[in-house]
Parts: sequence; structure tokens; C-alpha cells
Amino acid sequence: MQQHLPSGTIPPRPSRPGRSGTFTGRSRTLTGLVTAAAATAGLLLTGLAPGAQAADNPYERGPAPTNTSIEASRGSYAVSQTSVSSLVVSGFGGGTIYYPTSTADGTFGAVVISPGFTAYESSIAWLGPRLASQGFVVFTIDTNTTLDQPDSRGRQLLAALDYLTQRSSVRTRVDATRLGVMGHSMGGGGSLEAAKSRPSLKAAIPLTGWNTDKTWPELRTPTLVVGADGDSIAPVATHSEPFYESLPGSLDKAYLELRGASHFTPNTSDTTIAKYSISWLKRFIDNDSRYEQFLCPLPRPSLTIAEYRGNCPHTS
Repeated sequence: MQQHLPSGTIPPRPSRPGRSGTFTGRSRTLTGLVTAAAATAGLLLTGLAPGAQAADNPYERGPAPTNTSIEASRGSYAVSQTSVSSLVVSGFGGGTIYYPTSTADGTFGAVVISPGFTAYESSIAWLGPRLASQGFVVFTIDTNTTLDQPDSRGRQLLAALDYLTQRSSVRTRVDATRLGVMGHSMGGGGSLEAAKSRPSLKAAIPLTGWNTDKTWPELRTPTLVVGADGDSIAPVATHSEPFYESLPGSLDKAYLELRGASHFTPNTSDTTIAKYSISWLKRFIDNDSRYEQFLCPLPRPSLTIAEYRGNCPHTS
């Protein structure tokens, strides 16, 4: 197959209510005023601390999400990037690392993304800054050759994760226990292979994935399968749908079929792909339940979503 390089919305939940209290009796008036003032000052100081996070989940990164924030072309983090030459790595073809510039929030979860058959890193590069600006370290890679098959691309995704967490210049910014994989076409098939080989991965997202293996009952990684209704290279009936249906019923999984889309839709900036990829990565790499609202209840068909299946609520 020759690859040429070249968006259903759920209302956001209301924000969490703040704690409130009242004091009664004239004798407590002064105490109440002092306590309220101290609490207010504390809240203000907390709001000013750039690295402050919710105590119940130390992995939350960034402000509370809204439909607007996850559909935006950029998130709340400024992003830096660094190139990785194929000459200094082994097991894959180098690439570009995108990461939040600030270190105030500590470490971040990370995701590696593979291109498809005959394609280069440039074909999936748009995902780098878009995902990183939401609070991830993102590594878009080249493969050893443009003709590598899914099993090889899976191994290369894992090699890139190992390089990112162990040797890269940004390794201290990455939480090596919170990692995921993505890929387009054969890279999507590769993301399934990587998740099969390394069940400790927290998230996998094959984008219009292609693989001769249609069944994945071994997977233990929460997986979002993205297909396209107009895909003639990896038709959903013979690729994305059987991939999804073969995943264990107990697994956190979802199937998103893009409307009016082709096999190559993931090669250019796409709001629907970004929105649900961000939500999936946040929910499972960061265990950030603030993003559950965009995944459950299941998104309904729309101008950009032909179909969405999944299990709700999520258990991980």
C-alpha cells in the first residue's frame, strides 16, 4: 500500500464546589472573620503557586479542562522541542521530543508516536506540540526504514520510550511509570504490538491502524481505537473494528470512527483526533478523572463522529 503524506461534544461537568462554613453567635464573629481571612489568603497563595496540584491525584497537570481547552490548537503549557539524531540512538530512527518548558509541575507522563508505511516523522509531527502543550512529553519518531512492518514498529516504539526515559536530555522531566504509545497506519498496528509486549503501558491509541493480526485479547493497556469511515487502505470492517472487538471485555477500551475521514486524516491537524486522544491520555496516563466527562457518557454521533463505542464508567 502506498502512503502519501499529505472533527459530538459532551457538556463539561461543573467545577468542584469549594469548601464553605458559617459561624453563629456574636462571640464568634471575630474568630470567624479571622479564620475566613486566613482561608482566603491560603487559597490565594495556592492559586499563585504554579506547581500546585490537587492533593488526591499528584499526577494532575494543568487547569480543569473544558471542551474549549481540549479542542484548542494549544493547551496551557509553553512547549520546547529538541531533535534526536538517528546517529545517537539504536533501535529506531531518531525524531523530535516536545515537552512543557516549565518544570514547576514536576514530571510528566510521556507518549511516543510512530508514522505509517512509507511515511516519515513529519506526517505525525502536528501531534507533538498539540499534546505536549496539554502536559505531556511527546516523542514523534522516524522508523529504521519507511517500509518497516507493525511488529518492527512496535519494537521501535518501545526502544524510543526507553531512550526517552533513560538517555534523553529531558529524561528528568519524564515519569517512567506513566507511558503510552500512538501510531498511524502501520504505526497504529505497531502501537498494538508495543502494548502487547509491554503491558505496563498506560495507554495505546492506534490511528487508522493497519495490521495483519486482527485479534488482541492479550492487551492489558487501556486502548482507544480510531478508525475512519472512508478508509480504503485499512477499512474499519477489517482493521479498527475487529481490533476493538477482540480486546478483552474487562479492559478500558473505546472505538472512535471518524465521519467524512480517510486513512490519511491523522496526517494533518484534526480537532476530533486531538480532543479524544488528549482525554484518553489524560485519563489513563495521568489517572486524571477530570477528563472522564469527555469519554463517559459515550460521545454521540455528530458531524465528525460516525460512531463511538466503549465501556463506561472506566475502571482504571
